[in-house]
Amino acid sequence: MPLPPRVPDLPALDLLLSVIELGSLGRAAEAHGISQPSASSRIRYLEKLVGLPVLERSTLGSRPTPAGALIAEWAGPVVEAARQLGAGIDTLREQRDSRLHVAASQTVAEYLFPKWLVALRTSTPGTTLTLEPGNSATVARAVLEGRAGIGFIESPRAPKGLESRLVARDRLVVVFAPRHPWARRTDISLEELAATPLIQRESGSGTRTSFERAVAARVPGWQPAPLMELSSTTAIKNAAAAGVGPAVLSSLAVSAELASGSLRTTTVTGLDMARSLRAVWPAGQRPAGPARDLYAIARRPVAVAAGS
Repeated sequence: MPLPPRVPDLPALDLLLSVIELGSLGRAAEAHGISQPSASSRIRYLEKLVGLPVLERSTLGSRPTPAGALIAEWAGPVVEAARQLGAGIDTLREQRDSRLHVAASQTVAEYLFPKWLVALRTSTPGTTLTLEPGNSATVARAVLEGRAGIGFIESPRAPKGLESRLVARDRLVVVFAPRHPWARRTDISLEELAATPLIQRESGSGTRTSFERAVAARVPGWQPAPLMELSSTTAIKNAAAAGVGPAVLSSLAVSAELASGSLRTTTVTGLDMARSLRAVWPAGQRPAGPARDLYAIARRPVAVAAGS
C-alpha cells in the first residue's frame, strides 16, 4: 500500500540525521557531497512536508527542535534499513555480474563466440561464463525462460517476446564435394538448386529457416524436400565432402574447407543468401552487467568469412 503523503523521502531524513550528528548544516552538506544551498532547500522541503520546523539555526550551528529530534529518532531505523537494502542490492548485482549464461546458435557458438570470449575475459576477467549452443529456436526458448542472460540467433527476425539487434552479417553458400558435377560450373540457377534435395539442418535451425525463406520468396509454391537432416554443422560438412549431396551452410562455417579444397562452392543465379546474426533478450528489458558487455563486443565490426 502507498506511504502516507507526509512521509519525507530518504535523502531528506538522512541529511537531517547528519545535521544533528555533525551539528552544522554546512558540515552535513559536505558529508553528503551537496552544496549548502541544496542542503538548506532539502531541509525546507522536509519542514514543509511535515508542517513543523525540525532545526534551530544559529551562528554556532544547527540543533534539532523537539519535533526534529523525535522525527530523527523515528528516522534512524528507517535510514539504516535503507542502507541494508542498498547493500543487499549491491550484493545481488555483484552475484549477477560474476556469472553469465549465454545461449547461441551453432554458427555463432563455433565461429564467432571464441573471439568474443577473449575480449570479454579482457574487459571483465572475474566473470564465470557458460555457453549453451543450439539451434535458433532453442536459443530463443532459453532466453524466454530466463536460463540465458542473452542469446544469439541466425533467424531473420526475433521470436515473439524477444527484442533483437543486429550484431554481424553472414552469407549462406552452397557447398559440395570436389567431384560433384556442380564443381565444374561457375554458377547454377535458382530453379536447379530448388529442385535438388540438400543435406539440411534440423527444423528450427536459423540456417535452414533463412535458406528456405529466401528460396520460397523467389520460387512460388516451392516446398523443401531435404535429402537428409543432421543436427550438426560438422556432420553436414563431412557428409557433403564425402559426396552424399550438396548442402547450404554459413560462409563462416565453411571458410577453412573452401580454402583447403575439401569443399567447393558456386554462385546461385537469382538468389541472395545474405543474412543477419542477431542478439536477443526479453522484450522490455536491456542487457545488463556482463551480458551488456558481451553485446557491445559482439557489435564490433568483424571481417565476414570468404564467400560473403
